[in-house]
Amino acid sequence: MSAATLSGTSLSHPAPLIRRYGWPVAFGVLLLSLAAFLAFAPLRWAALGLLAGGVTLAVFIQPAAGLVAIALLIPWGGLIDLPLPFVGPVDLLVGLTVVAWLAREVALRREIRVRWPPLSLSLAVFVWVAGLSLTQAFSWRDGLPEWLKWVEFAALYLVAAQILDRRSRWFVVAALFAGALSQAALGAYQFLRQVGPEGFLLPGGFMRAHGTLEQPNPFAGYLGYTAPLAASLALAALVVAWRRRSSRVLLLAVALAAIAAAIAAGILMSWSRGAWLGLAAALVAVAGLRNWRTAMVTAAVIAALVVVVAVFGTGWLPGSISGRLADIGAYFSVPDPARTEITDENFSVLERLAHWNAGLRMFDDAPWLGVGIGNYGVSYGRYPQPHWYEPLGHAHNFLINFLAETGALGLAAFLVFWLGLARVAWRAGWNANDPWHAALALGVLGAWVYLTVHNLFDNLFVQHLQLQMALLLAALAAGRSAPTPQGERGV
Repeated sequence: MSAATLSGTSLSHPAPLIRRYGWPVAFGVLLLSLAAFLAFAPLRWAALGLLAGGVTLAVFIQPAAGLVAIALLIPWGGLIDLPLPFVGPVDLLVGLTVVAWLAREVALRREIRVRWPPLSLSLAVFVWVAGLSLTQAFSWRDGLPEWLKWVEFAALYLVAAQILDRRSRWFVVAALFAGALSQAALGAYQFLRQVGPEGFLLPGGFMRAHGTLEQPNPFAGYLGYTAPLAASLALAALVVAWRRRSSRVLLLAVALAAIAAAIAAGILMSWSRGAWLGLAAALVAVAGLRNWRTAMVTAAVIAALVVVVAVFGTGWLPGSISGRLADIGAYFSVPDPARTEITDENFSVLERLAHWNAGLRMFDDAPWLGVGIGNYGVSYGRYPQPHWYEPLGHAHNFLINFLAETGALGLAAFLVFWLGLARVAWRAGWNANDPWHAALALGVLGAWVYLTVHNLFDNLFVQHLQLQMALLLAALAAGRSAPTPQGERGV
């Protein structure tokens, strides 16, 4: 062989050499770099680096593994501080999954094929209008990360809808349940052992559960994404077990019911009134919208509860719970937070009302595009509310918050997407031939009901919680072509 060739490959044309030896060399350099990092890095960072390397390899082999990891990491990612501004482990994992899917498409098909899932257009319009509102923003430092949050939501939904199929979607659902159970267990520990800030103390020697999310409301909101789904799947499993006389499916139904009960208990221990209302509404939707029989039973149960409350009042409830629920009526009496005497009992109600008023005043000043997405907190000081001078970061009402930050155009675009989500879930459940797909659709609709109700008193699109809905929507899109088992139409 001449000096100008190497194994039959001309050195004057290096492209074949790169194709043949490039990947092994790159892999070797990566292994050497990883070895050096593990040798000299502190133990904590070395362990995280080893874990990150394993996850990266798994995601590039099978991008669905990235979706499972995202579902598990959502509540725990905040515990890992990265030396990057506005970027956390969940964001890196979403980006890694997107890159892995793109690389897989190019490697296998030599092209990128995209199947546009439902709501793609309305979601794109909302993201565009929200981005347009940045032209009105006082602080891009606050606004840009908030807008990128919804870009991330759209990207995850789009890519997950390409990755998931009828089988792999259940691994993502199981990961969402595992994450919720881990938080519910931590919340139970905090509730029973009084672990947390003094302001979360409750009568009777308990503590409001808050998990790793620092506040009880986001903690309950995180669990609220999955509680209706677990309940819906448990009901479906009971029906299937009865039809098939299957003890294995019955065990699955019992396990799913236990998961739903554990997650609901976590919501109860959060002591969040908005979460309680949201969970009650979601469970009514899951039970009442299954079919005509369950609708009649649900209506009968609700009527019986109304009669019991009308006759006996709420004295049969534990005093702490009945008192907590009684405070909800204060929202509908619409007291003026600037003129009402502040007490321990009405503090949280008046604080929310003050922030609602500030949000409406922002809308009055900027009716079309608002003050800019993510700019409620920095704009609050220009709309001072007597006694309530400290901003909470958002309006504690998702409709008012979108109205204040993105104006009438942004709120309209969001509502088109949000109401379309409910329509997609309803139609998927109503037209499904597979009972499990129908139960998934009804569970997503239950999560939508929960979020709609709870978000009237809070903002649950924070700390990556909204990515759960992106994963659920993608799982729903993956089952649109589910086969029809014989004799199994509906749930």
